[in-house]
Amino acid sequence: MTEPTRYADRPEWSDVAPIEQYESTTPLAPIFYTNEYKDATNYFRGIVKIGEKSGRVLELTEHIIRLNPAHYTAWQYRYETLIAIDSDLRKELELMDELAITHLKTYQVWHHRRLLMLKIREPLPELEFIARTFKVDAKNYHTWSYRQWLLAYFNDDELWSAELDFVEDLLYADIRNNSAWHHRFFTVFQSGVHEGEEDRERVLKREMIYVKQSISLVPNNASAWNYLRGILEHNSTPYSKMITFVEPYTLSMDEQTADLVDLDNPPPSKGAHLPCALAIEFLADIYEVQGGDSMLKATELWKSLGNEHDVARKKYWEYRIREGLRALQA
Repeated sequence: MTEPTRYADRPEWSDVAPIEQYESTTPLAPIFYTNEYKDATNYFRGIVKIGEKSGRVLELTEHIIRLNPAHYTAWQYRYETLIAIDSDLRKELELMDELAITHLKTYQVWHHRRLLMLKIREPLPELEFIARTFKVDAKNYHTWSYRQWLLAYFNDDELWSAELDFVEDLLYADIRNNSAWHHRFFTVFQSGVHEGEEDRERVLKREMIYVKQSISLVPNNASAWNYLRGILEHNSTPYSKMITFVEPYTLSMDEQTADLVDLDNPPPSKGAHLPCALAIEFLADIYEVQGGDSMLKATELWKSLGNEHDVARKKYWEYRIREGLRALQA
């Protein structure tokens, strides 16, 4: 592949004095930049020194960003140039659509979009764009952070109106998508009361039904159990209120006794891998809080986790046992 013409060989750049990156004569860990990258960044430093803001600066910074999308100084200077020359920010956003898909996991791409959106102030199409990026990677931290910022900053009922349906679609596609579970909690409990969600008792009941049914379908899903914990803690509800629901998940399939389906406490689905270590941990936490003789029940459950159901964390469960027995003796 032929490299583009160096800036040093372009007549239109002859008025700029390139500045090489400063390094000592014997750098400890020199970075072996390509000649193309060194040439472009040398001229970028020259531009920054004279403070030029122009169309060719946009071309130069785009070139550098394509070579190194994490070059935050190039991103910042590009934004300052866009504002200084009154550039078309919607056209810039179109370019960012391409770069965001190509460099999803680069923070600077999303920060630049945020700066643009503060000026453009049209968040709804951004939510649609983000939905398209989730088809590439539905768990990218930077994308989720940007979506939550859009929703919280503009905080418009129209933006929030379809958010629960949106996240349900993602969870339907992948019930173990921890990012989607986190966003559901953010949408329902951490971003204020939205239109149609004013009856908080109804909302709480809906979420309890949803998470219990999810656990029933896929018991060994840490994201759903964490969501259940989050709901209880957010609403100051003791874990012990869940004991009827949790206990069947701590037993093997052969030990299941329920003949009738309890809609408030759905049982494990047929074929579920039981006992569920996450349920055993949950039940042990209930007994630990109760204290007294219940602490001995907790230590027995921790032993079962360390010896059989969660051997990878054996040392951790042994620690919990020691702390539990110490609390009994206090």
